[in-house]
Amino acid sequence: MKKARRELLQVAAAMLVLSGLPFASHGAAPGKVRIGMIGSGRLGGTLGRLWANAGHTVMFSSLDLEHDKKLAASVGPNAQAGTPREAAAFGDALVISVPYHALPSVGKELGDLLKGKVVIDTCNPFAGRDGETGKWALEKGAGLASAELLPGARIVRTFNAVSHARLPDARRRDPRAGMPMAGDDAKAIAVASSLVRDIGYEPVVIGPLAMGRHLVPGTPLGGERTPEEIRKIAATLK
Repeated sequence: MKKARRELLQVAAAMLVLSGLPFASHGAAPGKVRIGMIGSGRLGGTLGRLWANAGHTVMFSSLDLEHDKKLAASVGPNAQAGTPREAAAFGDALVISVPYHALPSVGKELGDLLKGKVVIDTCNPFAGRDGETGKWALEKGAGLASAELLPGARIVRTFNAVSHARLPDARRRDPRAGMPMAGDDAKAIAVASSLVRDIGYEPVVIGPLAMGRHLVPGTPLGGERTPEEIRKIAATLK
């Protein structure tokens, strides 16, 4: 417990420093990010639309390129469509939003492109839907399981337990709701924190990636809460 707390403090301190630094992609405006969306369903499609509206450049991808082309056209000039490999190569930051049983395939097919990339992992394991992969991930913990399936990626777990339908109105709510996140890489957390704020939430780091096991639906951190409520709940978790 002491080690986890020490790691949390180290990550939080680094995030405070790094969050003030611009993270600009090649060819992007200062502070804007090229984001590759691996999965463009309800959550991935909503997140990509909101980030494009905030000025980031987004590439949607899934197993249905025609769907992604239509989605990109509906979003506007900051959005485009491509294959998952094209999106993984395009993005300085990647968002993986697929059913958890698909994550092993994502890791195998895109592994060489994921190494060193900031990866926001929104994927949640469910035993009933995701079979043995889901059961294994729930036992191991979603954060550590994702890290094993996506080796070399700088993973931050977030956007895991809030409905996609709540996201478009987040910026209009006052005060802001908190968005819990877990990760081991301070710079990746800083990038993810900036993107979380662009959606309209206040990022709350609950600890290292191992704490990602608490960022699934049905846990005490599920649903929307204030940043202070998230911190109080996180302090009781192991």
